[in-house]
Amino acid sequence: MATISPRLALLAGALALGISSGAHADATASMLANTCAGCHGVNGQSEGPASPIILGIHPQVFVDMMEGYKSDNIYSTIMGRIAKGYTSEDFEKMASHFSKFEYVPAKQSYDEALVEKGAKLHEKYCDKCHAEGGTPIIDAETGEPAEDYYLLAGQWTPYLQFTMSDFREDRRALPKKMRSKLEDMLEAEGEDGIAALFAYFASEQ
Repeated sequence: MATISPRLALLAGALALGISSGAHADATASMLANTCAGCHGVNGQSEGPASPIILGIHPQVFVDMMEGYKSDNIYSTIMGRIAKGYTSEDFEKMASHFSKFEYVPAKQSYDEALVEKGAKLHEKYCDKCHAEGGTPIIDAETGEPAEDYYLLAGQWTPYLQFTMSDFREDRRALPKKMRSKLEDMLEAEGEDGIAALFAYFASEQ
Protein backbone atom coordinates (compact mmCIF):
# COMPACT_ATOMS: atom_id res chain seq x y z
CA MET A 1 0.00 0.00 0.00
CA ALA A 2 1.33 3.42 -0.97
CA THR A 3 2.09 5.71 1.90
CA ILE A 4 1.80 9.50 2.04
CA SER A 5 4.79 11.36 3.30
CA PRO A 6 4.28 13.41 6.47
CA ARG A 7 4.99 16.57 4.49
CA LEU A 8 2.29 15.79 1.89
CA ALA A 9 -0.13 14.88 4.66
CA LEU A 10 0.57 18.20 6.36
CA LEU A 11 0.04 20.11 3.10
CA ALA A 12 -3.21 18.25 2.43
CA GLY A 13 -4.42 19.01 5.94
CA ALA A 14 -3.55 22.68 5.59
CA LEU A 15 -5.38 22.86 2.25
CA ALA A 16 -8.47 21.22 3.73
CA LEU A 17 -8.35 23.58 6.69
CA GLY A 18 -8.04 26.55 4.34
CA ILE A 19 -11.04 25.42 2.33
CA SER A 20 -13.00 24.78 5.51
CA SER A 21 -12.08 28.20 6.92
CA GLY A 22 -13.03 29.90 3.66
CA ALA A 23 -16.37 28.11 3.54
CA HIS A 24 -17.02 29.03 7.16
CA ALA A 25 -16.20 32.68 6.47
CA ASP A 26 -18.57 32.72 3.49
CA ALA A 27 -21.31 31.10 5.54
CA THR A 28 -20.85 33.63 8.34
CA ALA A 29 -20.96 36.54 5.89
CA SER A 30 -24.09 35.12 4.28
CA MET A 31 -25.77 34.63 7.66
CA LEU A 32 -25.03 38.23 8.69
CA ALA A 33 -26.21 39.57 5.33
CA ASN A 34 -29.45 37.61 5.63
CA THR A 35 -30.38 39.69 8.66
CA CYS A 36 -30.82 42.61 6.23
CA ALA A 37 -33.18 40.71 3.93
CA GLY A 38 -36.36 41.80 5.70
CA CYS A 39 -35.93 45.35 4.39
CA HIS A 40 -33.31 45.08 1.64
CA GLY A 41 -34.32 41.79 0.03
CA VAL A 42 -32.35 38.61 -0.59
CA ASN A 43 -28.66 39.47 -1.04
CA GLY A 44 -29.60 43.16 -0.96
CA GLN A 45 -31.94 43.15 -3.97
CA SER A 46 -34.57 45.38 -2.40
CA GLU A 47 -38.15 45.16 -3.61
CA GLY A 48 -38.44 48.84 -2.62
CA PRO A 49 -39.54 51.42 -2.59
CA ALA A 50 -38.11 53.09 0.52
CA SER A 51 -35.29 50.59 1.17
CA PRO A 52 -32.33 50.97 -1.20
CA ILE A 53 -30.78 48.23 -3.28
CA ILE A 54 -27.45 47.31 -1.68
CA LEU A 55 -26.64 44.28 -3.85
CA GLY A 56 -23.41 45.12 -5.67
CA ILE A 57 -22.57 48.01 -3.35
CA HIS A 58 -18.91 48.99 -3.02
CA PRO A 59 -17.56 47.39 0.20
CA GLN A 60 -16.01 50.60 1.53
CA VAL A 61 -19.19 52.57 0.91
CA PHE A 62 -21.20 49.95 2.81
CA VAL A 63 -18.79 49.89 5.76
CA ASP A 64 -18.57 53.69 5.93
CA MET A 65 -22.35 54.02 5.86
CA MET A 66 -22.87 51.42 8.58
CA GLU A 67 -20.20 52.96 10.80
CA GLY A 68 -21.85 56.34 10.24
CA TYR A 69 -25.23 55.01 11.27
CA LYS A 70 -23.75 53.26 14.30
CA SER A 71 -22.03 56.42 15.54
CA ASP A 72 -25.08 58.58 14.70
CA ASN A 73 -22.93 60.64 12.33
CA ILE A 74 -25.42 59.79 9.58
CA TYR A 75 -29.07 60.57 10.21
CA SER A 76 -31.48 57.65 10.08
CA THR A 77 -34.89 56.64 11.33
CA ILE A 78 -34.05 53.04 12.12
CA MET A 79 -30.61 52.12 10.74
CA GLY A 80 -28.78 53.69 13.68
CA ARG A 81 -30.48 51.34 16.12
CA ILE A 82 -29.85 48.34 13.87
CA ALA A 83 -26.19 49.18 13.21
CA LYS A 84 -25.41 49.32 16.93
CA GLY A 85 -26.02 45.58 17.09
CA TYR A 86 -23.03 44.78 14.86
CA THR A 87 -19.26 45.04 15.10
CA SER A 88 -16.91 46.61 12.54
CA GLU A 89 -15.83 43.08 11.60
CA ASP A 90 -19.47 42.19 10.95
CA PHE A 91 -19.81 45.19 8.63
CA GLU A 92 -16.77 44.07 6.64
CA LYS A 93 -18.13 40.55 6.27
CA MET A 94 -21.53 41.81 5.16
CA ALA A 95 -19.90 44.24 2.73
CA SER A 96 -17.89 41.40 1.20
CA HIS A 97 -21.06 39.37 0.73
CA PHE A 98 -23.12 42.12 -0.93
CA SER A 99 -20.30 43.31 -3.17
CA LYS A 100 -19.76 39.95 -4.83
CA PHE A 101 -23.12 40.13 -6.60
CA GLU A 102 -23.82 42.02 -9.79
CA TYR A 103 -25.98 45.09 -9.31
CA VAL A 104 -29.53 44.74 -10.66
CA PRO A 105 -31.45 48.02 -11.17
CA ALA A 106 -35.00 48.37 -9.87
CA LYS A 107 -37.85 47.95 -12.33
CA GLN A 108 -40.07 50.95 -11.69
CA SER A 109 -42.20 53.49 -13.48
CA TYR A 110 -40.94 56.98 -14.35
CA ASP A 111 -41.86 60.01 -16.43
CA GLU A 112 -40.32 59.27 -19.81
CA ALA A 113 -40.77 62.89 -20.90
CA LEU A 114 -38.23 64.00 -18.28
CA VAL A 115 -35.49 61.46 -18.96
CA GLU A 116 -33.62 63.34 -21.70
CA LYS A 117 -33.53 66.51 -19.62
CA GLY A 118 -32.44 64.52 -16.57
CA ALA A 119 -29.58 62.95 -18.51
CA LYS A 120 -28.31 66.38 -19.56
CA LEU A 121 -28.56 67.72 -16.01
CA HIS A 122 -26.74 64.68 -14.67
CA GLU A 123 -23.91 65.20 -17.16
CA LYS A 124 -23.66 68.88 -16.27
CA TYR A 125 -23.99 68.77 -12.50
CA CYS A 126 -23.45 65.23 -11.23
CA ASP A 127 -21.29 63.15 -13.55
CA LYS A 128 -17.94 64.19 -12.12
CA CYS A 129 -18.67 62.43 -8.81
CA HIS A 130 -21.40 60.00 -9.91
CA ALA A 131 -19.98 58.64 -13.17
CA GLU A 132 -22.34 56.60 -15.35
CA GLY A 133 -25.23 57.75 -13.19
CA GLY A 134 -23.82 55.93 -10.20
CA THR A 135 -23.63 52.60 -11.99
CA PRO A 136 -20.98 50.27 -10.50
CA ILE A 137 -17.70 50.64 -12.38
CA ILE A 138 -15.85 47.32 -12.55
CA ASP A 139 -12.16 47.03 -13.40
CA ALA A 140 -11.90 44.85 -16.53
CA GLU A 141 -8.67 43.20 -15.37
CA THR A 142 -9.39 42.49 -11.72
CA GLY A 143 -13.17 42.20 -11.81
CA GLU A 144 -13.24 44.38 -8.71
CA PRO A 145 -14.94 47.76 -8.26
CA ALA A 146 -12.70 50.40 -9.80
CA GLU A 147 -13.66 53.08 -7.28
CA ASP A 148 -16.05 53.94 -4.48
CA TYR A 149 -19.51 54.54 -5.86
CA TYR A 150 -23.05 55.09 -4.70
CA LEU A 151 -25.80 53.20 -6.46
CA LEU A 152 -27.96 55.83 -8.16
CA ALA A 153 -28.72 54.50 -11.64
CA GLY A 154 -31.72 52.22 -11.26
CA GLN A 155 -32.03 52.90 -7.54
CA TRP A 156 -35.53 53.16 -6.07
CA THR A 157 -36.86 56.70 -6.63
CA PRO A 158 -38.63 57.04 -3.24
CA TYR A 159 -35.37 56.21 -1.47
CA LEU A 160 -33.50 58.83 -3.51
CA GLN A 161 -36.23 61.36 -2.75
CA PHE A 162 -36.04 60.70 1.00
CA THR A 163 -32.25 60.92 0.94
CA MET A 164 -32.25 64.16 -1.04
CA SER A 165 -34.75 65.60 1.43
CA ASP A 166 -32.42 64.67 4.31
CA PHE A 167 -29.54 66.46 2.57
CA ARG A 168 -31.53 69.57 1.74
CA GLU A 169 -33.00 69.87 5.23
CA ASP A 170 -29.58 69.37 6.84
CA ARG A 171 -30.43 66.11 8.55
CA ARG A 172 -27.47 64.61 6.70
CA ALA A 173 -24.19 66.36 5.99
CA LEU A 174 -24.04 67.57 2.40
CA PRO A 175 -20.52 67.56 0.92
CA LYS A 176 -19.40 71.08 0.00
CA LYS A 177 -18.98 70.27 -3.69
CA MET A 178 -22.36 68.57 -3.91
CA ARG A 179 -24.06 71.48 -2.14
CA SER A 180 -22.56 73.93 -4.61
CA LYS A 181 -23.65 71.87 -7.63
CA LEU A 182 -27.11 71.32 -6.19
CA GLU A 183 -27.61 75.01 -5.47
CA ASP A 184 -26.48 75.91 -9.00
CA MET A 185 -28.91 73.42 -10.53
CA LEU A 186 -31.83 74.52 -8.34
CA GLU A 187 -31.19 78.14 -9.22
CA ALA A 188 -31.24 77.30 -12.93
CA GLU A 189 -33.90 74.59 -13.02
CA GLY A 190 -35.83 74.65 -9.76
CA GLU A 191 -37.65 71.57 -8.45
CA ASP A 192 -38.25 70.43 -12.03
CA GLY A 193 -34.54 69.73 -12.26
CA ILE A 194 -34.66 67.36 -9.29
CA ALA A 195 -37.66 65.56 -10.80
CA ALA A 196 -35.84 65.19 -14.13
CA LEU A 197 -32.78 63.72 -12.43
CA PHE A 198 -34.91 61.17 -10.58
CA ALA A 199 -36.62 60.20 -13.84
CA TYR A 200 -33.21 59.73 -15.47
CA PHE A 201 -31.92 57.51 -12.65
CA ALA A 202 -35.12 55.44 -12.70
CA SER A 203 -34.82 54.95 -16.49
CA GLU A 204 -31.43 53.25 -16.13
CA GLN A 205 -32.87 49.76 -16.05
